[in-house]
Amino acid sequence: MNKPLRRIAIFCGLLVLALLVRTNWLQYVQADDLNTNSKNRRVLIERYAAERGNIIVDGKPITGSVETKDTDFKFKRTYVDGPMWAPVTGYASQAFDANQIEKLRDGILTGNSDQLFFDRTMAMFTGDKKKGGNVVTTLSGAAQKAAYEGLGNKKGAVAAIDPQTGRILALASTPSYDPASFAGYGASDERAWNKLEKDKNKPKLNRALREVYPPGSTFKVVTAAAALEHGVIDDINAATDTPEPYILPNTRTPMVNHANGCKDASLMKALEVSCNSVFAKLGDQVGRDKMLETAQKFGFNNPEIDTPVRAAGSVYDKNMDRPGNALSSIGQFNTATTPLQMAMVAAAIANDGKLMKPYMIDQLESPNLDVIEKTEPQEMSRPLSQKNAQLLQEMMQNVVESPNGTGGKAKIDGVTVGGKTGTAQHGENNSKNPYAWFISYAKTADGSPVAVAVIVEDSEAKRDDITGGGLAGPIAKSVMQAVLDSKK
Repeated sequence: MNKPLRRIAIFCGLLVLALLVRTNWLQYVQADDLNTNSKNRRVLIERYAAERGNIIVDGKPITGSVETKDTDFKFKRTYVDGPMWAPVTGYASQAFDANQIEKLRDGILTGNSDQLFFDRTMAMFTGDKKKGGNVVTTLSGAAQKAAYEGLGNKKGAVAAIDPQTGRILALASTPSYDPASFAGYGASDERAWNKLEKDKNKPKLNRALREVYPPGSTFKVVTAAAALEHGVIDDINAATDTPEPYILPNTRTPMVNHANGCKDASLMKALEVSCNSVFAKLGDQVGRDKMLETAQKFGFNNPEIDTPVRAAGSVYDKNMDRPGNALSSIGQFNTATTPLQMAMVAAAIANDGKLMKPYMIDQLESPNLDVIEKTEPQEMSRPLSQKNAQLLQEMMQNVVESPNGTGGKAKIDGVTVGGKTGTAQHGENNSKNPYAWFISYAKTADGSPVAVAVIVEDSEAKRDDITGGGLAGPIAKSVMQAVLDSKK
């Protein structure tokens, strides 16, 4: 072969080799990225080519599929009580993709997951129509209804957990939205989506998982846990030697109390009436690093809490100064938390110091209802000892049962209830209506079946009438009662 022909042959060979490399790169290396690319319309068409599997609560579907006359999308997603369940399901839209469980478990719901390969293969031989699998949740329909209806027209959120397993029982957020309103891709779907996008109240925001708030006085149970765990307090009924007024360390700023009887108050009394001075002083005595250690054991500063929807990270500052730490110890300064995180705090205390990892999906099912994956309860940490957890239970129960306690509206006849109220400052110089918090748990002879966190972010109540016990406490009670009734 002469030299010019050899060069042409080598060049053509390199082109063929490059083509083979490129083809294999697209088919194997980039396949997953291309298949999940939001601009790949074939993915969306495939998502709705067959009847989608369902998201299940209490053995019943809260989603569905309806056949359409569309040439591209054969089926469209439907929802049962869509606004109530939107923080759990998320949405699946032909025009606007999907989110939350609908997105995270899309492979199971469409039937395209590798876990359903055998089912797809068998369907080829049997001639059965392709169908998606099911996602079975841990949610309680009764608890979710109580949470959603309790919030009503108020802006806020509820998270409820089974302390013994970590199963999420309720996850409500208001205002909410109906995922069915934009499940298609027509003009009405676009109008519904655009209206939600422009709504200043952010109805698509999952406040239970994705919004962070100052925890206010509910954080005092974390400070109490740190004081007990690190030996600053060993007798919850002993005087704490707290002056009135208490001056924040390294400042001339007095800590303001909104309760009477806080001078030298015991830890028991201080939690009962919510003394700022006692807990600010305790936080300073414990110190920032040990406060941080305890907060992190409860889940603060952990960006990896997946339910499987990832929760926003709750924050306890690692670098603040002494006065900042004292303020953070009463849930102020820049301490921030999700409702789920505060439910985890209550759950760990109710479960004798053991914090279980929260999860929302119980199992995944194939189209013929075989279980293909099941979630097992998993211990996350031990924020405090059993002894100290039981001391905190005694204190939280006193908040509910004492005539002077701030949590009396959460009391349930015949059931042991522990709680803590919180009224968190909001806005520059506390100029806006404060947030109303309540965290609690119910306990029976068989342990605690439910721990709850409620936040009312905004309401029509007058500023002076906004209290955690008054606004959030009754909602927590109704959720706990719903769970207790379901156990009968």
